[in-house]
Amino acid sequence: MPADMKGPLRPTLYRYKLGGFEVMNVLDSFAQRDGLGAVHGGGAQPGEVEALAKANNIPPDRFEHPFVPVLVNTGKQLILFDTGNGTLARDVEALKGRVPDGHLVERMAQAGYKPEDVDVVAITHCHPDHIGANFTGGKPTFANARYVIAAAEFDYWKKGENISDARKPTKMQFDRLMAPLAEKCTFIKPGDEVVPGIRAVDCSGHSAGLTGYHLESEGKNLLLFADSLLHYVCGVQNPEWTIGFDDDQQKAVANRKKILKMLAAERMMAVGFHMPFPSLGWIHETPMGYRWVAHSYQMNL
Repeated sequence: MPADMKGPLRPTLYRYKLGGFEVMNVLDSFAQRDGLGAVHGGGAQPGEVEALAKANNIPPDRFEHPFVPVLVNTGKQLILFDTGNGTLARDVEALKGRVPDGHLVERMAQAGYKPEDVDVVAITHCHPDHIGANFTGGKPTFANARYVIAAAEFDYWKKGENISDARKPTKMQFDRLMAPLAEKCTFIKPGDEVVPGIRAVDCSGHSAGLTGYHLESEGKNLLLFADSLLHYVCGVQNPEWTIGFDDDQQKAVANRKKILKMLAAERMMAVGFHMPFPSLGWIHETPMGYRWVAHSYQMNL
């Protein structure tokens, strides 16, 4: 008798060493969406997105959007970077069918961590897919943690001025999921230290105060660039293309180019929240432009 078809199965956890740190990338969830060019190819000439897709063996019309928080154990503290989608798909009527359920907490448990183990939650920005699991059942999910967030990011959403109609639902989720944690927050600016070995990096543009985080341990470096790059082909190979998800598109383009140049020049390992899981790799500069080179086994040797 033939075996039953089981459906796709994908990895959801990836843990590796960075000097004396232990880093774990967690696939909170993923979404499959229409409109590769419409979302990631603003300003492209007719046929350019299709040609780029063909050259890179990806579909020209659809794309997959992973959501990948990162957990870092420094040996002294456990730091979580972003909390994923949480229960947004169930809690918010307008988001039902538009965002996936988050699985961060259950996948942390599979790796041996409980929410109460987390000492610091460092937020890159306040779009819902990055703060969705801040609360569970009306209570902070990570009850023992302090939160770290850029003052510029928190203040922008708190004031709620000059927010586009498209981002008004984001403001509503900020008020529900981030604003109540103000007393637990440490407000930072670019260059500030989060804990020893981790500092904030300006990545603004996608959001008003989008913050990346630079990790350094025993001479090893890693940049969590969050949503500075949103697609491993379009955003990397054509950083001048604007992206529908970016709040300030021109500033996002400028910072995207700056980050690509830095990562390529320093050959620094990087993690992108929306890069293909395990979302770990390098930026290489070639005669044809920048390329995302996915990690294989380098961090395991």
